[in-house]
Amino acid sequence: MNILFDLFIIFLKIGSFSIGGGYAIVPLIQKEIVDTQNWLTLQEFTDILTISQMTPGPLAINASTFVGIRLGGTLGAIVASFACVITGVIVSITLFRFFKKNSDVSEISNILKGLRSTSVGLIIAASRTIILISFTGQSNIFFNLKTINLLAVGIFAVSMFLLRKFKISTLNIILLSGLIGLFLYT
Repeated sequence: MNILFDLFIIFLKIGSFSIGGGYAIVPLIQKEIVDTQNWLTLQEFTDILTISQMTPGPLAINASTFVGIRLGGTLGAIVASFACVITGVIVSITLFRFFKKNSDVSEISNILKGLRSTSVGLIIAASRTIILISFTGQSNIFFNLKTINLLAVGIFAVSMFLLRKFKISTLNIILLSGLIGLFLYT
């Protein structure tokens, strides 16, 4: 029962700070789940992120569901998912009412512009973390060049080329990369 309480508290905190959504929350999830709690290894966390990106729905909720099921079964998934979304629901309803009431105040518009800029920075930080983990197996920017996985870099480069040059669907790129990974890494 203790793990359910811990899941609730951790994902309540994650949900409370996932204002940027999506990739902006990845560093916080990693810090809590991998670094602080040691519930998952970095590789397990990366695998959960990959699965979370491929399944429909927001990344933070999908990740919380997968972590919850991994640690506490079905009840763990429900608790972690609920904790991740409840703050967002409450904040969204509150902000909707506030902005509806004060929609013509210029200061409110300026605050929103500042929040947008912060979200961009958080997304860049999360992208850096995901790329480092994928290419070197670690999230630290100070890595040994010998740890670079050239095969992963090659798959990434080919995927980007196909995506940009031939405008191949992102879903097809994910499926193709998954198939390549299945044959090359197993």
